[in-house]
Amino acid sequence: MKLEAVDYTADNAEELFVESLRNTGFGVLKNHPIQQKLVSAIYENWYNFFASENKDDFRFNVETQDGFFPSEISETAKGHTQKDIKEYFHYYPWGQCPEALKEELQNYYDEANKLAGELLSWVEKHSPEDVAKKYSQPLSSMVEDSSQTLLRVLHYPPLKGDEELGAIRAGAHEDINLLTILPAANEPGLQVKSKEGDWLDVPCDFGNLIINIGDMLQEASGGYFPSTTHRVVNPDGADKTKSRISLPLFLHPKPEVILSERYTANEYLMERLRELGVI
Repeated sequence: MKLEAVDYTADNAEELFVESLRNTGFGVLKNHPIQQKLVSAIYENWYNFFASENKDDFRFNVETQDGFFPSEISETAKGHTQKDIKEYFHYYPWGQCPEALKEELQNYYDEANKLAGELLSWVEKHSPEDVAKKYSQPLSSMVEDSSQTLLRVLHYPPLKGDEELGAIRAGAHEDINLLTILPAANEPGLQVKSKEGDWLDVPCDFGNLIINIGDMLQEASGGYFPSTTHRVVNPDGADKTKSRISLPLFLHPKPEVILSERYTANEYLMERLRELGVI
């Protein structure tokens, strides 16, 4: 399996992108419309937020799952026993957010959602007819005006050497949602598991946009589009002293959307959140 960046402006970008998703569970885009200046500013401003003492003023709401999640209650990936070494902030347009950071984050949320809708339309357009028939409605309409789509600002702090044995920044897992949209982080570490069981580095050149399939798209497509296992590994050497900021947008359908004969989107989400131990 080989991951190569697809030029968003190329005439055959749709076909190449969907082919990559189908074969690897991941697609990487370059020359895409999301402003890199905006991404850089978010990385810098949220690094300062995570370094500040007032981040606890925005501590998460258990009912709504928005706000700041400290490292001591971080997620434990399904099948793992150690919590991930990370802290993060859940942003929804309706949720809490530091006022000085909200406009910038909302601008990115809007840009990424617009592109995500286009990418979902590519997926549907290039799905085989028997697969497309499984979709209960157009894929892009599943997420249109969804209040469940989540922008997560992730901070992987520098490693101190006293981390629990076996703990890494993000244990091997699959995402819950339809697609995840992720600008290349400010530090490497993202890896994807190949069909042969090898761990491969995901291209992390700044400016690339990384898209991966979540479990909900796998469910909706009857397994045609695979939700691929990925992780964020701990750095070596001097890189251990560096923070890593990441900005995934988890594209979630509206709760009532029918994914398959087995699940609505809400039923699927609640099942997975219980498995993760966050509800």
